[in-house]
Amino acid sequence: MKSLASFAQALFLIVLFALGLWLGAHYKQWLGIPEGPRIRTSAAVLQQIQSLAQLVTVRYVLEKAVIVEDVKWYGENRLLLLAHGVVKAGVDLTRVQPGDIEIRDNRLRLRLPAPRVTDAYLDESRTQVIDRQTGLLRRFDREMEQMARQTALREIRLAAHEAGILKEAEEQARLQLTRFFQAAGFREVQIEFRRPGDPPETTP
Repeated sequence: MKSLASFAQALFLIVLFALGLWLGAHYKQWLGIPEGPRIRTSAAVLQQIQSLAQLVTVRYVLEKAVIVEDVKWYGENRLLLLAHGVVKAGVDLTRVQPGDIEIRDNRLRLRLPAPRVTDAYLDESRTQVIDRQTGLLRRFDREMEQMARQTALREIRLAAHEAGILKEAEEQARLQLTRFFQAAGFREVQIEFRRPGDPPETTP
């Protein structure tokens, strides 16, 4: 009797599990929930993209030491600046046009503007003059520090480019948008980026 009861209990659990699987597969039809992507038109996709506006994807923090010297025959002025800079890069999604979007069934293809540096500045709380020297016959030059800051910011931007900030911004933008539209229901998301000089796509 105990073995028969155990068998009946196991059979009941198996039937209940199978019923759960069947209900899970068909509940959308019963509730009238459509299959496939929830965003079905190019206009809706464009609205979603442009609502994200400026997609800042990468932030670099760099340090640069800059020396500015002004040498005259009657003396030398010298300044050493230790600069901490922040460079951000991303994709301007407000520039996406209807012709950059292609939808086929549950597949989405996007063509986005090339990533670019969106902001670059010095962190004033960490940027400081390490050394300043004024020649015996020279006057204090207030413009030297400003010149050093401009030079530091320019070199920090260049260093960020050389370190691959735009390539990383492209990879991060592709990853974030792929996840975003897969969550919206698209099974396949293909993202390409325009390169400088590429003509904008137009709607056929």
